Amino acid sequence: MSDNLKRINKFLSEVGYCSRREADKLIDAGRVTINGVVPEMGTKIAPTDIVHVDGKRIENTKQEFVYLAFNKPVGIVCTTDTRVEKDNIIDFINYPKRIFPIGRLDKPSEGLILLTDDGDIVNKILRASNNHEKEYIVTVDKPISQTFIQRMSGGIYLEELEKTTKKCEVKRINSQTFSIVLTQGLNRQIRRMCEYLTYEVETLKRIRIMNIELDMPVGEYRELTKEEFKELNNLLASSTKTYQANKNK
Repeated sequence: MSDNLKRINKFLSEVGYCSRREADKLIDAGRVTINGVVPEMGTKIAPTDIVHVDGKRIENTKQEFVYLAFNKPVGIVCTTDTRVEKDNIIDFINYPKRIFPIGRLDKPSEGLILLTDDGDIVNKILRASNNHEKEYIVTVDKPISQTFIQRMSGGIYLEELEKTTKKCEVKRINSQTFSIVLTQGLNRQIRRMCEYLTYEVETLKRIRIMNIELDMPVGEYRELTKEEFKELNNLLASSTKTYQANKNK
């Protein structure tokens, strides 16, 4: 019997309701019930248990998962909480199935973000901040110096986060624009790095996540191709092995 039990956050992830991280927030807020009872964090459920979120029953009726690439406009917020944020990504896309963003992109930023109803792939990507490349094009408020490029690429200590950014690839595009490839996902990382060097970000666009490239107009989305999804899974599989190896050291 115990083999059929699974944590409530994993169940909500597998049926495509939300990621495990979001499920934990719902549980903590008391918005989830199991057989009419608000569960504790980490509670396991059996196949016969009845789960509700906000009073709506959640069942495992999934057929196929959805994987979307979306070009987020400036001003749209990467949240699934449509009750609080009117300019949210879910209402903007208005997709016919329940989906949620993988990670986030700041409200003043634009560009590529992935959305899905596959909670497991969300966990793999977010857990593997382990060296998953994300590429950005950034314009700042004054000419870029060689010192700026060197400092940005070499790592900067962000006092408010108490962390030093990882070394990264930075290339000058023109006098005030550069590209940067991150393998880290710190809060407002690029903006904080620029601020440290007394530069202000004027525009920030994400143009790539791992092997997925931005190739649609602002405000539009498309499904991942079979080739993209296959390569994405290969990258995730190799990074998961790296994650486990490092964890066991």
